[in-house]
Amino acid sequence: MFSRVLLIATLLSVPAGAQDWDWGGRLADSVSEFSESKLKLSFEFRGMYEERTGNAFGKAVDIDTALLRTRLGLSYTPFRWLKFSAMGQDSRAPFYGSNAPSTVRDQADLHESYFELFPEKKTGFGMTAGRMMLNYGEERLIGTPQWGNLSRTYDHTRVYYRAPGAQISFLFLSPAKIRIGEFNRPVLGDHVWGTYNSFPNLYKKNLVEAYFLRHDQNRPGGFTGGARKDGTDKLAVNTLGFRVAGPFAMGAKYSVEAVGQNGMVGPASHHANAWFSSLSKSFTIKKRTVDFSGEYKFASGTHNPLDAKRSGTFDQLYAANHDKFGHQDIFGWRNLHNVRSVSTFNVSKQFALSAMYDSYWLAAVRDGIYSGSGKLIVRSTTGTAGRHVGQDTDFFGTYKFGHFNFGAGMGHFFTGQFLNKATPGVGPNYFYVFHRYSL
Repeated sequence: MFSRVLLIATLLSVPAGAQDWDWGGRLADSVSEFSESKLKLSFEFRGMYEERTGNAFGKAVDIDTALLRTRLGLSYTPFRWLKFSAMGQDSRAPFYGSNAPSTVRDQADLHESYFELFPEKKTGFGMTAGRMMLNYGEERLIGTPQWGNLSRTYDHTRVYYRAPGAQISFLFLSPAKIRIGEFNRPVLGDHVWGTYNSFPNLYKKNLVEAYFLRHDQNRPGGFTGGARKDGTDKLAVNTLGFRVAGPFAMGAKYSVEAVGQNGMVGPASHHANAWFSSLSKSFTIKKRTVDFSGEYKFASGTHNPLDAKRSGTFDQLYAANHDKFGHQDIFGWRNLHNVRSVSTFNVSKQFALSAMYDSYWLAAVRDGIYSGSGKLIVRSTTGTAGRHVGQDTDFFGTYKFGHFNFGAGMGHFFTGQFLNKATPGVGPNYFYVFHRYSL
């Protein structure tokens, strides 16, 4: 089957060789020009052809499928201070079968519909409200992952004040739940509210972000802590954190983020923390640029999961985890130590080749390892399965040509002591080809 979808991808990429074929780009430019830049048309068609083996480390069936996503959007800015925007999305998995889950398919639905009030000048109040793809910071706590066939959107309200060198924001958001055959809508019992503040160029081009976020989730919203008569069948987590990023010595760049949490997870008191640090630098080799980055991530776990009174597993909120824990998107930011490196060789302005390496250890050996969505994959409550989870290697390339983007990649996960003892120990493999046309 994979050879068939690979042939389809090749055939679809042929028209990209002719710039005159780009009718979509010309149409979008014409709409903008005719409306004096008040109307803007957006469009995306992406095909992804995946082969995944060793899923759930040998517990799940192999997957060989195509993932097709189409988006059509229109924004209207009648005044400098007002904007309306809407987008429809259709996501399908034609070779997956009749039981394709809601994580890969959702036929035509409203993906975005929001308005924004802008400050009249560089200083002043602004507001956004409606359904929208949202990204804060490096998307480690609130983001919209774009790699999957679906991408998270939020029904939200945000009020902000913008001043030279600062933006102060107050927000309330709830992720829209995918409902196959129905109109997608949020369950407001699962939401985040708080403040997220940004101070660009605070000191010598260094960015500082500071935030306080409250995550509430009840049983209708997805909390699975069990029904209790004492009213403790919900999650209530406070998250306080900051991020600092900017230039470093010898032309390098750095980024550091630290987060602390307290609150309640059902009847258990919650105390958790996480942090991230990275260093990146670009080199020139024979007139070609090589980008290199190294990073370390930590997120706490629960040292005794059988203790119903204490919780220490970090709550990653609504993270966009793609590429942050390996290209295969197996893990999330919970109960782990992660060391990784990424090297990208820019063959030309359009063509780039990348290699990625990750290694993982459990933070608390009696807690488990968690998926990108934050769900428990496997746990050893006795702590006898070991600490090292495994290593992930990924290689991929991308080519850009105008509004077209093509790519392919492969990855293999080498299971470590923990997974070898707690699961069948099969190392997942991932191979994909994609093409995308976007305006």
